[in-house]
Amino acid sequence: MRIPVTWLVEHLEFSETPTPEQLAEAFTRIGLEVEDVHPLGPVTGPVVAGRVVEIEELTGFKKPIRYCRVEVGPDQVNGIVCGASNFVEGDTVVVALPGAVLPGDFAIAARKTYGRTSEGMICSARELGLGDDHAGILVLPSGTAQPGDDAVELLGLDDTVIEVAPTPDRGYAFSVRGLAREIACAFEAPFGDPGLAEVPEGEGEVWPVEVDEASGCSRFALRRVTGVDPTAPTPWWMRRRLMLAGIRSISLPVDVTNYVMLELGQPLHAFDASALRGGLVVRRAAAGEKLTTLDEVVRALDPDDVVIADDSGVVSLAGVMGGASTEVRATSSDILLEAAIWDPASVARTVRRHKLPSEAAKRYERTVDPQLPPVALERAARLLHMFAEGSIQPARTDVGRPVPPAPVSMPIDLPDRVAGVRYPRGASARRLGQIGCRVEVTTDDAGTTVITAVPPTWRADLTQPADLVEEVLRLEGYDSIPSVLPPAPAGRGLTEQQRRRRTVSRALAEHGLVEVKPFPFVAPSVFDALGLPEGDVRRGTVTVLNPLEADKNALATTLVPGLLETLQRNLARGQKDLALYTVAQVTLPRAQPVPVPEVGVGQRPTDEQVASLLASLPQQPVHVAAVLCGNRELPGWWGGGRAASWADAVEIGRLVGRAYGVELAVKASDLAPWHPGRCAELRVGDWPVGHAGELHPKVVEALGLPKRTVAVELDLDALPLADHRPAPVVSPYPPVLLDVAVVVDAGVPAGEVARALRAGGGELLEDIRLFDDYTGDRVGEGKRSLAYALRFRAPDRTLTVEEATVARDAAVAAAAERVGAALRG
Repeated sequence: MRIPVTWLVEHLEFSETPTPEQLAEAFTRIGLEVEDVHPLGPVTGPVVAGRVVEIEELTGFKKPIRYCRVEVGPDQVNGIVCGASNFVEGDTVVVALPGAVLPGDFAIAARKTYGRTSEGMICSARELGLGDDHAGILVLPSGTAQPGDDAVELLGLDDTVIEVAPTPDRGYAFSVRGLAREIACAFEAPFGDPGLAEVPEGEGEVWPVEVDEASGCSRFALRRVTGVDPTAPTPWWMRRRLMLAGIRSISLPVDVTNYVMLELGQPLHAFDASALRGGLVVRRAAAGEKLTTLDEVVRALDPDDVVIADDSGVVSLAGVMGGASTEVRATSSDILLEAAIWDPASVARTVRRHKLPSEAAKRYERTVDPQLPPVALERAARLLHMFAEGSIQPARTDVGRPVPPAPVSMPIDLPDRVAGVRYPRGASARRLGQIGCRVEVTTDDAGTTVITAVPPTWRADLTQPADLVEEVLRLEGYDSIPSVLPPAPAGRGLTEQQRRRRTVSRALAEHGLVEVKPFPFVAPSVFDALGLPEGDVRRGTVTVLNPLEADKNALATTLVPGLLETLQRNLARGQKDLALYTVAQVTLPRAQPVPVPEVGVGQRPTDEQVASLLASLPQQPVHVAAVLCGNRELPGWWGGGRAASWADAVEIGRLVGRAYGVELAVKASDLAPWHPGRCAELRVGDWPVGHAGELHPKVVEALGLPKRTVAVELDLDALPLADHRPAPVVSPYPPVLLDVAVVVDAGVPAGEVARALRAGGGELLEDIRLFDDYTGDRVGEGKRSLAYALRFRAPDRTLTVEEATVARDAAVAAAAERVGAALRG
């Protein structure tokens, strides 16, 4: 936010006004980033106000050129050549006379141009360093100055603009009010808060309003000003402040709303009341509704957008931009001012959805003081009454009331303990009072002195003791906190096991699963619910003598029970479609336990003692497990969705292997708690590393789980560590696509057939995919037909169909030899 220093200090009392540099340093000291400090000017030499007496249009040139006679002092009229056309005879302008030097070391001298002698220059705002607007000449309101008056003093060219970038949680700092309060805290200066001005009671409702609860609007207020002079100019002091803040002057009603927004932090919107049809309704947009916004763009509204509508339809995109149909025009004399409090998240979504950032939305996204709407409306209405002779209607509409902030308590010495600094007595209470908190100091039953602060309405970010601590620390000065960094021991980065664990976890999260941390202890009875047979190695647990829960005294030998318990908890809270995973250690007792050796503490244990200690501990391999229930693909307008199945569990297991460069083989298996016909064993070569599939119906029933719940668990430590991961070689040559259908016995797994085809296809077989599985009369009883799509490609040349056909035949031959496959006719 850009703010001129003269405006910033207007609400403060200083015995000696700080310099712009001191103000910028104070902002930085209390935690606000200063992006830049822009001194205006420098402007030297004669720069004066002038009145345009006569304008002569010069012809015969490629662009419009005017020769102007400008009165620049008593009985002094200069001829000046100018290319701008946004002023007329009688207008008051700013003239740089010969001898003046403008910003950028631009010297002004009398010179002959376009066949005339130009004795000076009529200046734009950009040429004077007041802003970036170079569209035309700076025209001052009538009566602002007399010809010959010093324009440097008139324009305040000795001012400085400070550009501050408040953090997103400090929405109050996007206003003169908020920034002035921060400076008051930094300099211990008295502060007159313009946001606490008294507002007279309204006499009835000024305009009918209905606010839908689903809109998220917590307060909506209106004020009406009639009889506004549409020709009234914006006073120069207001135009100047808007210009220095980076906002272009448009018209008095619009300028007033922008000025109040910058001053107080409350965005306002001005409606042309004569263009409204019926009462206003605040609601969510209906499907298919459209709105032409002030930038003349027709926008298709989303049902998530909050809008203001009248009987004719939508007239404003709430908190973002008004509609063109009700905008204040050059002839508008009946002004309806609106101030509201919108849901920050809703405004943020609307801004991003429509790619429509605005100054109002910037403040609403960061929360606005809910007590401000009536104060801001009163301020704007009085400005219109003062400068446009408008008549303020006695009625006021004010729907909704803000919820008072909740008090926050903390031990009074908490800031001292956090910072490691002993602050002066009473510093915490004094600093919290400075930011607007109502503070009370009490003693609890334990004798601890506690400070309770009720945050002000403009500080929605103060919700916990840590927030209060931050306020005390930043106002007391971060520079007073000693910086002592602990020595960092030298390290060698992550181990291969750590890298594998992180890689697998990231892959599962990217696959749409949510990581959870189940309780690491189980009750022995859970193994009965899982249907584990007596003698199953997973029943052999290590018990703890002092468990956190009496009925869960055994360290888990498998991650599935803990995951299923987490699944049950989420189901009980209304969740239906779940995909959870965890990566954690399991505890497996050794077949031949080793006694724990007694080791003294007087010196470091010997290597032999350390080895004995490690040998006495149970094995603790790292496992990865996941459970899924409900829909794997959610239903919607795009389709009916898809329920999670055993195939998803198998794919998750294979994904774990691929994440670390290992291709897992899949083989049919039978292991509790999985369904005998829907359980797969995952292998690295011939070594089993885990199981995946659908849980047994009896297990599902015993645990109260949804039907067809699936699970997968792998021993992550059993996966071989990859010494290197070569980058894949991508062939630039086109592939040859061939299909093959083979007939095998019904009991032969499709994966075995695919492995046989891949082995026979050789290096040219790049990919294989099963796309059809048929059983029926055409293939005979006890047989199945499996159809695969084969993709052949050579890395160094364009593969011919003949070569691909030879490779396909070799693949079929290998399948025939290994699994008895016959090419289907």
